[in-house]
Amino acid sequence: APAPPPARHLFSDPAEVEALRGNLLAWYDKCKRDLPWRTLAATEPDVDRRAYAVWVSEIMLQQTQVATVIDYYNRWMQKWPTLQALAQASLEEVNELWAGLGYYSRGKRLQEAARKVVSELAGRMPRTAEDLQKLLPGVGRYTAGAIASISYGQATGVVDGNVIRVLCRLRCIGADSSSPAVIDRLWDMANALVDRSRPGDFNQALMELGATVCVPKAPLCGECPVKQHCRARRRVEKELAFASQKLFGKPTPVPDVEECGVGGCPLCPPAAEPWDSSLGVTNFPRKAAKKQPRVMRTATCVLERRGCHGAPEYLIVQRPSSGLLAGLWEFPSLPLAQDLQEEKQREALADHLQAWMGQPVAAGGLRLIGEVVHIFSHIHQTYVVYSLPLEGDVTLDPASSPSRWVTEEEFRASAVSTAMKKV
Repeated sequence: APAPPPARHLFSDPAEVEALRGNLLAWYDKCKRDLPWRTLAATEPDVDRRAYAVWVSEIMLQQTQVATVIDYYNRWMQKWPTLQALAQASLEEVNELWAGLGYYSRGKRLQEAARKVVSELAGRMPRTAEDLQKLLPGVGRYTAGAIASISYGQATGVVDGNVIRVLCRLRCIGADSSSPAVIDRLWDMANALVDRSRPGDFNQALMELGATVCVPKAPLCGECPVKQHCRARRRVEKELAFASQKLFGKPTPVPDVEECGVGGCPLCPPAAEPWDSSLGVTNFPRKAAKKQPRVMRTATCVLERRGCHGAPEYLIVQRPSSGLLAGLWEFPSLPLAQDLQEEKQREALADHLQAWMGQPVAAGGLRLIGEVVHIFSHIHQTYVVYSLPLEGDVTLDPASSPSRWVTEEEFRASAVSTAMKKV
């Protein structure tokens, strides 16, 4: 087993742990944001409904900002206030409500797990973080810890992006914070720190601190309730004191900047990336270099016809049930090879549409509207948008993917991605 990291990176003093808990919880009680899932978790007497309400919020908040989630959450809980109600919904309904939140597999897995709770667990949510993670598809270590601590009062920690940032600054952890070894250490720390009498509030307080005060780029260190426990801040203060002494010509002993003092420490920044004074506490956490997103181009055609009441209608088709944007609806689209000339991409799209419609489509009839860029987490996607007005009726090939004609209003209410709304 690897040697334990030096005490400088740990919370080894019980008195300090006690003080940190007290300071953080007092701040949270005074400053916490008023969020609908917090209200529900605090007021719902039924433990299964409470756990369901927390679960929905945690899944929605993965990779998505709080401000975006609030409306989606309120609509969801209004439509499906219980696990049982969600279990009876169709995937199409789930996708329609989720449209615009991104990472669509989250909604799909949430509904699959709700069905499992109803059909296999008699409608009763698992009661511990271990069982939540083991029994519910799509529930990982973090979500399980959040549900168990907030809903059931289990004294278990949580580690998300906000918690990683706070802990790395509190204890000067500069090794790659996405590496499994560092993540394991952070989980150990979170489990040791969590307040035993108010675990759910403590975990939310730690996340709230990272979301509102200990933010990535310009942290509000002066407002931090645990600043006296922060080793990154202590280092900054010592450097400032040293610089001001120098300025006034006082004797300047070499500053004690609290280096770890252990060669090859698994939690210190790599030797190639030492502390940068200009960054202050934002030296922490360190992340591995981000992978460049894949660049893709897709031709998309908005087929338009006059509906029976004279209003224009547009053809949308359903994507496959797995992969990116699984099961969502879109305008007929075709991935393009890179560097394909405009004339060639028009011909390729005409052939693709012809297969759909079972009748010839003249490439010259496609009108180029422009380009729409949409950034997925790992894909830089450009949609080359064409339009094609159709005269008379068109019979679509039933062997193709599901398709339907919709008015603009129906399109906006359908399970379509943000990218297609831009198109």
